[in-house]
Amino acid sequence: MAKQNVAEQFVDILVRAGVQRLYGVVGDSLNPVVDAIRRNSAIEWVQVRHEETAAFAAGAEAQISGRLAACAGSCGPGNLHLINGLYDAHRSMAPVLALASHIPSSEIGLGYFQETHPDQLFKECSHYCELISNPQQMPRLLQTAVQQAIGRSGVSVVALPGDIASRPAPDKSIEHALVTSRPTVRPGDSEIDALARMIDEADRVTLFCGSGTAGAHHEVMQFAERVKSPVGHALRGKEWIQYDNPYDVGMSGLLGYGAAYEATHECDLLILLGTDFPYNAFLPDDVRIAQIDIRPENLGRRSKLDLAVWGDVRETLRCLTPRVRLKNDRRFLDKMLKKHAEALEGVIKAYTRKVDRHVPIHPEYVASVLDELADDDAVFTVDTGMCNVWAARYITPNGRRRIIGSFSHGSMANALPQAIGAQFTNRGRQVVSMSGDGGFTMLMGDFLTLKQHGLPVKIVLFNNSSLGMVELEMLVSGLPSYGTGNLNPDFAEMARAVGVHGIRVEKPKQLAGALKEAFAHDGPALVDVVTDPNALSIPPKISAEMVTGFALSASKIVLDGGVGRMVQMARSNLRNVPRP
Repeated sequence: MAKQNVAEQFVDILVRAGVQRLYGVVGDSLNPVVDAIRRNSAIEWVQVRHEETAAFAAGAEAQISGRLAACAGSCGPGNLHLINGLYDAHRSMAPVLALASHIPSSEIGLGYFQETHPDQLFKECSHYCELISNPQQMPRLLQTAVQQAIGRSGVSVVALPGDIASRPAPDKSIEHALVTSRPTVRPGDSEIDALARMIDEADRVTLFCGSGTAGAHHEVMQFAERVKSPVGHALRGKEWIQYDNPYDVGMSGLLGYGAAYEATHECDLLILLGTDFPYNAFLPDDVRIAQIDIRPENLGRRSKLDLAVWGDVRETLRCLTPRVRLKNDRRFLDKMLKKHAEALEGVIKAYTRKVDRHVPIHPEYVASVLDELADDDAVFTVDTGMCNVWAARYITPNGRRRIIGSFSHGSMANALPQAIGAQFTNRGRQVVSMSGDGGFTMLMGDFLTLKQHGLPVKIVLFNNSSLGMVELEMLVSGLPSYGTGNLNPDFAEMARAVGVHGIRVEKPKQLAGALKEAFAHDGPALVDVVTDPNALSIPPKISAEMVTGFALSASKIVLDGGVGRMVQMARSNLRNVPRP
């Protein structure tokens, strides 16, 4: 039996760690690993057109599957292209292993062709980043990288020179059992008792939820009922906490709606559940705040805390709920539910009149129809910018749908490559890329990847021929828009030219039929929807301190369009409010 080389050993360890595919672009320093994959039936090489796509796709696969995913780039420029997608995966807490192949080991440090130092370059966007400079380091170094990525929910980067990858693997390498899942973590009894006392002393409690509430919907609802608390959420908490929620008061932050802002400011105890919500201008500074988070570095990072509790949300609430006294006073909760319903009702009026006849098409209308027609278990990948707005306000979560975006890193061009990774996890599941024309064209080369791999991704292209969010930033700052216009082709014709089903929509009455046609098509499809670039308006109520930089310039945005089926949900929740 032929002796195994380092590349083959590398691939075997990835397979043992549950990695099913490696996204990347081939290149000389990477060739030994790609060849090892070719000869291993347990793992697949996914060729993409740009390494940034590879990293975004791996990050999305990890978020959808909950397993370790992997990507790779060849030496120098090849692996440098990974960095933006890796930043996004790391900030999204997606377990990703990145292979940064390297120049010949004997040439490192001598200014060789395509030389970079990946073991230094990727440190800021990873938990672990190391160079394999000797075959004897395998497999321990790679096993450490795998466990760092899984155990700490983020990125690990391994730099591997091509000549090292081709050398024989060590005879007596140490292989150990790999950690492939994370444990649950509960706080100590003293922290739980301290939090219970704070809750018992408070008259008005509000919960504000982030992505750390994934898997804890039942526990959050039980706790909210016990303490009669309104429940708000950040954008990354929307898919986990908004559905089946009779205590919902909407979302706070840049794209906020409803009464979440009021609920967090008018309470006397705010509990932050699994959120690293970055916009501290939206958090109160005159109420008591407790925070529960699995990552201790998040505790107190955004606001001054009266109590920090280290633990995952589900296990903490399971321990906490029986220890707090039942509250019977619903006045604060009912007040916030009424405010929430009134706020949503107040912003739907402008776009309920002749919305299905307006040309150019309102993007809100597109998102609303998409929400109605998409599958109940669809995966939506969402471009940064205005598509974030439409997804936040119109895509209705139900516990089965997923909404993936660059919500923490805020990168453009994420939706298409993330859709690739999401679709690979299940070719039979509906995956919809909500793409803006700016983001789509930035990595448009990987539109060809859909055709090459037969991925049935459906791209709904919100085509307003502009960088809409950037125009908004300029407007809020008192600047005329400049450099934001896009001269676009007919994207449907372009799709057909490369063998993908393409449909152009210019009138609202064409929209539903076009989406149904795309969804029914057995293969990738693109729906190019010409939308109104002037669909957003700024409210009269906005403070000066909220217009400094992107994070605050778009804050307190109120769309003339409403918030889709959330209005119906708010109306339904009002039935729980006692009538005088």
